[in-house]
Amino acid sequence: MIQQIAIPSLKETSPHGTKEFPCAVYQTSAVKKGMLVKHHWHDEVEILHFGGGNFQLEINMEQFSISSECLYFVNPGELHSISSDGVCRFGEDAVVFGTGILSFDAGDIIQIQLIKPIQNKTLLFPRCLTSEHPAFIPVREAFSDILQAYSFQSGDEFPSRGGHIADRLTCQLSIKSSLLRIFAVLSAYRLFIPTEKNYDKRVERIKTTLTYIQEHYKEEIYIRDLAAVVNMNEQYFCRFFKKALGRSPMEYVNEYRIKQSVHLLEETDLPVMEICLECGYNNLGNFLREFKKQRAMTPLQYRKQFFAGDYLK
Repeated sequence: MIQQIAIPSLKETSPHGTKEFPCAVYQTSAVKKGMLVKHHWHDEVEILHFGGGNFQLEINMEQFSISSECLYFVNPGELHSISSDGVCRFGEDAVVFGTGILSFDAGDIIQIQLIKPIQNKTLLFPRCLTSEHPAFIPVREAFSDILQAYSFQSGDEFPSRGGHIADRLTCQLSIKSSLLRIFAVLSAYRLFIPTEKNYDKRVERIKTTLTYIQEHYKEEIYIRDLAAVVNMNEQYFCRFFKKALGRSPMEYVNEYRIKQSVHLLEETDLPVMEICLECGYNNLGNFLREFKKQRAMTPLQYRKQFFAGDYLK
């Protein structure tokens, strides 16, 4: 999601934290207008803290407008994105963790009634905690303690954006303790939600489509291909996709291709023509036009500014 990786994916496969301790924090203190985190999903739980401001959070195609301090929970496998309506002095912090770090070898009541059901997706986190809810303050304090544990380890007062990992025993103990405190508070207020049996085919169709784009963006992609993947009529599929993601399927395909081209410009010395072909464009003119439309500069200008250290993504 927020983590920067060489080739971004919509279904995240890059680990949050480490294999031994799958937990990481992500922070941002300056927010600009537009999409901050594009649609994606992962197998970990994500806890988001918003200090306020003008955010739009989307989870499983449901929109949440955020203008005051709050906490949101994203369950494993939920499709989500974050955007901002404008420049905002408030930031957004995230803790992403695999529930396995809280598992116990002993089959105690915590393991049986809480950890296992969450892992099996038969128990869900609440969607949101507002500042008025009595559970908000203790959960936010535990959340802040997790951020502080990472800050203590890195030596930075405010860790930079990107996934910070914890590899010190003391920090890991502190993080585990804070996560268990969050679980305890949510349990005390009976905020965990049993999974409903209804199955939202819309979300799965969008995830299937995005996965197909991710796997085939180097090839020719037609609307009929995307519609066929989810067994939908082409015209209905286009309306469905735009309503879900706010842009047409081909606009999304072009956004994804240009995003891949940006990584190649940053991480390789491939000529622009090769990058053009590698990212699914058979016509250099179309590639240059689309790149300039999205980045307000040519690929060569982008590469020059990136290596000069003048361009901030």
